[in-house]
Amino acid sequence: MDLGIAGRTAIVCASSKGLGRGCAEALAAEGCRVVINGRDGARLDTVAAEIRERTGAEVIAVAGDVATREGQDALLSAAPSPDILVNNNAGPPRKDFRELTREAVLAGVVANMVTPIELVQRVIDGMSERGFGRIVNITSASVKAPITGLDLSSGARAGLTAFLAGVARTVADRNVTINAILPGMFDTDRLRGGFPAEAKLKGVSAEEVAAARMSSVPARRFGSPEEFGQLCAYLCSAQAGYITGQNFLIDGGAFPGAF
Repeated sequence: MDLGIAGRTAIVCASSKGLGRGCAEALAAEGCRVVINGRDGARLDTVAAEIRERTGAEVIAVAGDVATREGQDALLSAAPSPDILVNNNAGPPRKDFRELTREAVLAGVVANMVTPIELVQRVIDGMSERGFGRIVNITSASVKAPITGLDLSSGARAGLTAFLAGVARTVADRNVTINAILPGMFDTDRLRGGFPAEAKLKGVSAEEVAAARMSSVPARRFGSPEEFGQLCAYLCSAQAGYITGQNFLIDGGAFPGAF
């Protein structure tokens, strides 16, 4: 299927690896001009070159912390009039809620709620004036079902979801959509990075932890960033203009619910 977005400009935040990179690659493969972002400039340049080679797309690397005004300014300097915005940012580390300080809570809310709202504020009017806009927020399956130790991440992302639910309805008539993708367990550095600590705690190997996690998913595997990116690309497509204000759970069937 031709998604009808060739020639569009996309900003994909936190896209030097993992789910963000999966989205950037999928959009580049559809012919978008893609601005990728990360804090490690050297890594980002390597990723940009790899995506260019694979897709032939124009890929612009913008190093910086998207949670800062300077980082956001750099993104919008590279793409002043984006057609597509994919909001993504790392979540706070797993921690018992009793251990969270006020500063830690505020930092988590800024990273996973305030930052995407600020970027939406800065691009949405231009999208509305041009009559096309696709905004996709990468949140988490924990918005629907709590994950022990990720209360701060869950709360901030749920706040973002509720905040933008109403906003989405105000721009739908101008062909601007706002949706979210809620990932479960995907084969990323963030997921696998937690296995050694869990293995040590349980007295087993990291491989055994991974196998146990996989067995808890009805699909019996972790998701891939590539398939996540394909869903993101479709939500950014010309054909997806009648989909807005929705939250798409992609977790291999792990959430045990009908709705």
